[in-house]
Amino acid sequence: MTDSRAPRGREQPWSDDVPEQGRVVAVTDNPIGRAVVQIASLTGRPTRLLADEDVVQMPLDWLAEHPLRPADAIVLCDHDTPGMDALLRAALAGEAGYVAMMGSRRRAESVFAALERDLDEATLARLHVPAGLNTGGKAPGEIALSVVAEIVAVSNGRDGGPMRR
Repeated sequence: MTDSRAPRGREQPWSDDVPEQGRVVAVTDNPIGRAVVQIASLTGRPTRLLADEDVVQMPLDWLAEHPLRPADAIVLCDHDTPGMDALLRAALAGEAGYVAMMGSRRRAESVFAALERDLDEATLARLHVPAGLNTGGKAPGEIALSVVAEIVAVSNGRDGGPMRR
C-alpha cells in the first residue's frame, strides 16, 4: 500500500476533506454515456447509467421516482432517443444543478429556440448544450472527460478555464 501523504514540509496539492458529491446520471447506454459514468465515478460521484429502454418506456417516471437535487447532474447522451425532449424539460423543471445534452452547436440552437418559448431565462441558464468544455476531443472518452470536467467546474462554481488564469 502506498502512502498518499505529501513528504514532510510540503503541502499536498489535493484535499482529503472532499464534500459529498452529487449524483451523475447519464441517459442512454452508449459509448459516451458509459465513459461519463466511468470518469465521474473516479471523481467520487455516485453514478447511474440509464438504458435506452428505461428512457423510452418511462422517462418521466424515473425522474419522479429519483428526483435530482441541486448537487446532481444529468447528461442526455443521445438527443435522438424517443422521449428525450420530455426528459430534458422535466430535468429543467426539477432542481438538478447541471442539465446537459449532447449535440452539435446547430442542434443546441434549435433546442434553445424551442425551449425559450416556454422557459424563463434562469431555467435556460442551467442548460448546457452542447455538453462539455471545448477540448476538441472526438473520441467517446475524450467527450466524456470534457463533460465530467464541466460538471466538476459547475459544481465548484467555476467556468472550467485554464488554471493559469
